[in-house]
Amino acid sequence: MLETAIIGGTGVYDPELLEDVREVTVDTVYGRVKFIAGSYQGTEIAFIPRHGSDHGVPPHLINYRANIMALHQSGVKNIIATAAVGSLNYEFKPGQFVLADQFLDFTKNRHHTFYEGGDQGVVHCDMTVPYCPELRQVLTDAGQEMGLKINNGGVYVCTEGPRFETAAEIKMFKMLGGELIGMTSVPEVCLARELGMCYANISIITNFAAGISGSVLTHSEVVEMMQTKITDIRKLIMAGIKKISAAKSCTCASILTENGMNQ
Repeated sequence: MLETAIIGGTGVYDPELLEDVREVTVDTVYGRVKFIAGSYQGTEIAFIPRHGSDHGVPPHLINYRANIMALHQSGVKNIIATAAVGSLNYEFKPGQFVLADQFLDFTKNRHHTFYEGGDQGVVHCDMTVPYCPELRQVLTDAGQEMGLKINNGGVYVCTEGPRFETAAEIKMFKMLGGELIGMTSVPEVCLARELGMCYANISIITNFAAGISGSVLTHSEVVEMMQTKITDIRKLIMAGIKKISAAKSCTCASILTENGMNQ
């Protein structure tokens, strides 16, 4: 059974990593989702290219609800997601990996919940610690064993995109405590949490953000940095997956039964 999924860019997936590779199609009430599934050292893994197989879907048009629901319907309990981000923190330099533990949401036009009233009801899901601490720890441990510098903790600012941010916006986000800037982690992490799924974000810093970098930001520099780190990203994810315990101590799976949930 599929228990762990990777959500990332098309470059993260390597068909050589998995055995018994197959394409899976899942119909959800939010749309049809196709993803790759296979086996890695006895562990069944799903992979969703967040922006589509041809990287043709911009961040503000991704069908986040369909993707997360398709994984949930397939039995997935753990999600490791990658994201290329800019840095607002001089300690987080291009080429480093950061595991976000908090977010600031500045998206505008996205569906953030599965619970919109009617038959679904209304749910107020606790987001005190949105990113699973246990998944973050196994990724930290895996990185240390590989000799990688992994920063376990960082505030991810999620913007609507697809444009990059202005220097004034970056200054504001930095004043608010933001350390990473990207366009995809929200509502992905929120939706996973609503369904009791453990979710971790590996942010790959590709550049310093606008007004900090001192130069014009381009998509090509993001792609170039990702290409230089892609081997390490793959190794980190697969090593982390092997460390995930079947009996986790986190409260992600039971979040909707805790006091933080009102219906």
